[in-house]
Amino acid sequence: MFLHLGENVVVPVKDIIGIFDIQTTMFSSDTSQFLRMAEEDGFIEKITNESPKSFVIAEVDKKSKVYLSPISSATLTKRTDVNYNLSEK
Repeated sequence: MFLHLGENVVVPVKDIIGIFDIQTTMFSSDTSQFLRMAEEDGFIEKITNESPKSFVIAEVDKKSKVYLSPISSATLTKRTDVNYNLSEK
């Protein structure tokens, strides 16, 4: 199964490491530093010129890649069709 990240970019769901909301994670200095370093090292791929709503970390050809997506993290997560039940019974 593939996840459509926007424009013409799709990534196999099995290769996705994480999907993150850009607004909530930018308050973390660690996340800001991670994204800055990823950009300096050439690991970031901007999907569109629109302002990103989320970023997706994936392993593509045994290399980490960070995609800046114009689609919200909630929508991308729903598209993966993965059910996360974090509450214990």
